[in-house]
This record gives sequence, structure tokens and C-alpha cells, in this order.
Amino acid sequence: METVLIVIVVAIVALMASAIRILREYERGVIFQLGRFWSVKGPGLILVIPVIQQMVRVDLRTVVMDVPSQDVISKDNVSVSVNAVLYFRVVDPERAVINVEDYFAATSQLAQTTLRSVLGQHDLDEMLAEREKLNDDIQSILDDQTDAWGIKVANVEIKHVDIDESMIRAIAQQAEAERSRRAKIIHAEGEMQASQKLQDAANILSQNPQALQLRYLQTLGSIAGEQNSTIIFPVPLEMISAFKGLLNLDEKPAENKEGGG
Repeated sequence: METVLIVIVVAIVALMASAIRILREYERGVIFQLGRFWSVKGPGLILVIPVIQQMVRVDLRTVVMDVPSQDVISKDNVSVSVNAVLYFRVVDPERAVINVEDYFAATSQLAQTTLRSVLGQHDLDEMLAEREKLNDDIQSILDDQTDAWGIKVANVEIKHVDIDESMIRAIAQQAEAERSRRAKIIHAEGEMQASQKLQDAANILSQNPQALQLRYLQTLGSIAGEQNSTIIFPVPLEMISAFKGLLNLDEKPAENKEGGG
């Protein structure tokens, strides 16, 4: 009789112990009663009626998921390998348990297919230069589709875009050609601006023969300072006209003197 009593007491204690659950601050317990959803409990100490009720633990912390490398063909037919990292967490434990069998695996598979789908709509240059925009697009799509599972996708970051060696050489050649094009454009713009300034200076000098003569003399002085043994230079017609004008001015007073005498 005593043995039976001890067995009963031990069974009751074990049953009560199995009914006690302790959930941490970041955990919730989804309770099912006779197979039907009952409630979400936690954190802290909760009681689960053995046999009648079952509990499924759900972690509410942010999960950092590494999306495996995916082979993607870009819009301009370039084959690249892309991997990313995904940050998500459970915001509705009930839906995360009831609406999907394994929310972790489901989110991983969805992230892989969405990554290929979104990046396949863009050129290689956009993948390399507009990662922030692509991250936002992927995050928005994943967040919408996982909402029914009680999942909140907080962020998506593309980690690496791996390109073939031949494509790397082609990109380097393209970059070199682009730099050469910009250098030629800058040089041409400089020549155009210089020619415009020279034209403005020529217009100013043409309106004043004395200024032209002074400029010519300055040029001669610069050439003489270079210690050249022989200097050959043209004489502008404007300077000859200026000299003729000066000679005419000198002759006219002399003629006036003769006429007066």
C-alpha cells in the first residue's frame, strides 16, 4: 500500500513539474488545447495542462540569415554570383506557427528566389552602383510576402557581386575608355575657352593700333630674353600702317613750314 501511494505521489509531482514552463523575455509560447489554438503566453512562468495542452516555443529575437550565393543573369546578359544577408524577426507567434510549417526555411527559400528575381531585372552597372536601392526593393518584397507568416523583414544587404575574370577585364577597359573620353572632352573645352579669350583679346587690340604695337614690342622682348642667336618674325600690316601714320604726321608739319615760308 505504501509503495502504491509513493508511486501515485511521484506521478503527481512529475505531472505537475511537466505542467510548469518558464519562458525567457524574448520567448513566447503558442498553446494548443486538444489540437486547437488556445493562446499565446509568456514571458515568465506558465502552466500547461499535460496531455490536454501542448506548447510551441517561438523566439522573438532578430535572426541574421546568410542567403547562399545565387547565380544571376543580369538584364544585359552578364552572369554573376550574388550573396546577401537577411535580418528578420517574428512579430506574430501565432501566425508563425500556424500559417507556415517552418518559417525559418520558408523565409530562406523566399529570400533566394526574390534575390534572383529582382537582380535579374537590372543591368550589371546598377548591381554595382545602386546596391542601396536594390536592398530596399528586395526588403520591401520580402516584407510583404512574409507578413502572412507573422515575419517582419527589417533589412537586406547584398554582400558580394562576383564577376568572371574576363568580365572584370572588360569593365576595366570600359573604365579606361571612359576616363580617356572625359580627358578629351575637358581638353576640348579648355581649347574652346582659350580660343574665345584670344578672340576677345584680338578684338580689343584691333580697335587700338597703339596697343597692338605695344603688345608686339613686348613679344619681341620675350623672344630676345631667350638668348636665341637668330630671330625671324613677321611684321603685321597694322604696325606698318601705324608707322605710316606716324610718318605722315611728321611730314605734315614740315610741309606747313615750307608753305608758310
